[in-house]
Amino acid sequence: MREKLMEMLDARKDEMIQIRRYLHEHPELSFKEEKTSRYIAEFYKGKGVEIQTNIGNGYGIIVTIVGAKRGKTIGLRADFDALPIVEETPVPFKSKNEGVMHACGHDGHTAYLLVLADCLIQLKSELAGTIKIIHQHAEEVPPGGAKSIVESGLLDDLDEVYGIHLLPIATVGMVGYNKGYAFNGRAYMKLKIQGRGGHGSSPHLANDAIVAGAHFVTAVQTIISRRLSPFDIGVITIGSFDGAGTFNVIKDSVVLEGDIRYMTDATKETIEREVKRLVRGLQEEFDVSCELTYTPDYPPLYNNPELTEKVAVTLLNANVKEITEVMEVPPMAPSEDFAYYAERFPACFFYIGCTPKGVEEPYFNHNPKFDIDEDALLVAAKAVGQIVCSMQE
Repeated sequence: MREKLMEMLDARKDEMIQIRRYLHEHPELSFKEEKTSRYIAEFYKGKGVEIQTNIGNGYGIIVTIVGAKRGKTIGLRADFDALPIVEETPVPFKSKNEGVMHACGHDGHTAYLLVLADCLIQLKSELAGTIKIIHQHAEEVPPGGAKSIVESGLLDDLDEVYGIHLLPIATVGMVGYNKGYAFNGRAYMKLKIQGRGGHGSSPHLANDAIVAGAHFVTAVQTIISRRLSPFDIGVITIGSFDGAGTFNVIKDSVVLEGDIRYMTDATKETIEREVKRLVRGLQEEFDVSCELTYTPDYPPLYNNPELTEKVAVTLLNANVKEITEVMEVPPMAPSEDFAYYAERFPACFFYIGCTPKGVEEPYFNHNPKFDIDEDALLVAAKAVGQIVCSMQE
């Protein structure tokens, strides 16, 4: 089966590229991927598999491939939403949806998995176990699609789940993995500080919300420098400070918004506790009232160490010419809602290098000039295909 699958993928490389380019031309934002979802569902019609659509809180799809032999049930996941970015790549298949772009590689994730799934469907008579193909909506925008798909109960029988992400800062042929915590978790913070407005000449008759907010911006960074161990990873970014007013008027209220990142659940709890403590102190110190919204979004992504080691060994021994390097890489700073699958099931999420040809300094994900080397699609398909084949042995 392994040899057949690799040959089938070789023969359909161009199809993967065509699918990716079609999806790239027709991107849709998170929770609005109606046409993309329809395109994916149409791909599977008449192929003798169960297709479940509109899963979770949006347009999620689960396709179930049942093998002829008994075995494990595994999940393979690819996301398919795009970003609110004006594309600046000089490609002939540029986005036709102005202001929306596949700037994170989700078009490539979907393209490789569609073709791999179709090949596996054709090999059902030799397949041991069941494969659930998870085409997931809304990875980019909290609460995301993954959590709702997990909560649907339709994956409760999974033994393992796998996913990949295209990574432009790594060359084509490189597969990167990380055991344990691999992606940051994140939280959203919004703080409204209500003081008392007044005339700029008489600050003693007012209560300046801007001064209180400025103090908070500085003080909140001491959580990272003085409340976390130097060996822990945490980031607090105040990305918005809405204090616009008039030069001679003391502002009576300001609104701050922030992004918080952490690599472990313990760090998550520490940062949340300390932010809330600082807000209480701010009210007392500056005699202001505060309204805090603190919403944890995606949890840290934890790769099961034993399963990830198995993936690494499988790919190191795969003898696939397109896979030129398999290496352990450091954890990544962004967040990824695949973490919800990894909370519920043994999971491995790994990276596929995709630096565009001839580019020395590639643009990272979410950049308007983001691009990939489409040879990486075959690498992804063969890497995940090798993992599926390993469960047959």
